[in-house]
Amino acid sequence: MYITQALKRNVQLFPNKTSTAYLDRSFTWQESLERISKIAYSIKKLDVSEGDRVAILAHNSDRYFEFLYSVSWAGAVFVPINTRLAPPEIEFWINDSESKLLFVDKNFAEIVINLKKENKIPSVKNIVYLSDEACPDNMINYDDLITSETTEDVLRGYDDLAGLFYTGGTTGRSKGVMLSHTNMVVDALNCALMGNMDENAKWLHAAPMFHIADCAGLFGISQVGGSHYFIPGFIPKLFFEAVSKFKITETILVPTMVNMAVHDPEISDYDLSSLKKIMYGASPMPEPVIVKAMEMLPNCTFYHAYGQTECAPLLTCSGPETHVFEGPLAYKFKSCGKAVAGVELKIADENGNEVPRGEVGEIYARGPNIMLGYWRQKELTEKAIVNGWMKTGDGAKMDESGYVFIVDRVKDMIISGGENIYSTEVENAIYQLKNVLECAVIGIPDEKWGEAVHAIIRLKENTSIDEKEVIEHCHKNIAGFKCPKSVSFREDPMPVSGAGKILKTELRKPFWKDSDKQVN
Repeated sequence: MYITQALKRNVQLFPNKTSTAYLDRSFTWQESLERISKIAYSIKKLDVSEGDRVAILAHNSDRYFEFLYSVSWAGAVFVPINTRLAPPEIEFWINDSESKLLFVDKNFAEIVINLKKENKIPSVKNIVYLSDEACPDNMINYDDLITSETTEDVLRGYDDLAGLFYTGGTTGRSKGVMLSHTNMVVDALNCALMGNMDENAKWLHAAPMFHIADCAGLFGISQVGGSHYFIPGFIPKLFFEAVSKFKITETILVPTMVNMAVHDPEISDYDLSSLKKIMYGASPMPEPVIVKAMEMLPNCTFYHAYGQTECAPLLTCSGPETHVFEGPLAYKFKSCGKAVAGVELKIADENGNEVPRGEVGEIYARGPNIMLGYWRQKELTEKAIVNGWMKTGDGAKMDESGYVFIVDRVKDMIISGGENIYSTEVENAIYQLKNVLECAVIGIPDEKWGEAVHAIIRLKENTSIDEKEVIEHCHKNIAGFKCPKSVSFREDPMPVSGAGKILKTELRKPFWKDSDKQVN
């Protein structure tokens, strides 16, 4: 298995079909293959050898697509960099990966110029400028890469390293997740299978392309010969315009994006009827949000995907059959589905022993999608992969039919008075309040109970609610020991990772800064 196989298949079957479209640029699969081959030739001429790392720091575009395939064609390893990082974090990712070549667009050129000027990224020998604007001094214009000759595919594949995807670093030093060609092709095929993708698919890259979830969609759509469309990042208006203009059929979003879209007053101004499938994941989807989404997008079906970077990322998926809220199957909405093809799951105790169905434990995963390991971190790899099983760190239970129900990140579990409280359950209760836009539940220090449940809430514009109302509502819906003991309100959006996950570690910090115990 190797990533570039899909390109060759698509040229055989759909040479004149649109492969990518962005702004005023549009290319066929035949044209894309030729461009990718030329870029790969130029990459090799820039002293990049087989197995070397090539990084990219840029917003979504067709050139991001070409980058991923060109680096693979040249036999190198791609390193997508989170666009939300601060300069010191960007510096760390580049240096840790020892990237020899860096692709950057106009939005991040100044950061890179300064890092290079201060000799903080010594491994980077050349920088390629992706944007159409005038190329900065000492950078290579992207278009110049395509004036070259073509080159044959190096054909790295199978267990060869394909990409380094760094974790968000929410619990410490970022770790480079090593994903092989087999990891990524297996995941791409699963993405295509679970999403019922075919050559008629028009996929919109609205979620960040540096994230493994969109990358899975990218390679999945390419596997079946679909077409790729791009917006720089998720803004509801840009999303609506792209869907309407290009008759987009499917995409992947995080729940935060779905929430923003369906509550945007302009959604009714656009024809979104072409949109048939939305995959979502990365964080729990509040029931009121998905109900609203199904109301606003009646032609659309929804797929809940669960996974993590270390698993390339797909582990489970639930489709339209679980998106029901009445009848005997209604409870399955809270599930993230069953294991995808080729993936083996078990819910295990702290010793790795499988627990009975219905009991909470940690999700263990095994299969051809599991990472090679953490980049140059053997000890952490050995802790994460035990006897071939990947320890996900996610708490869950499994029912008799194999559906997995995530209860929380293990590290986000709150222990109050000896009781285990899963923050997502409390958050789901709070999200039932119509005035709540965003919510995060955390554990804060408590002298009596060890930890107390605290809710942080951001309200919808021009609405109000007070602490007492929130707590009383929770007492009506969940057990008393699970209810927030205190509530705070904020006007600013919650801090989120590049994947759209609320950074609870950041929210906890003010509460734990003077404590000798750190929950995070």
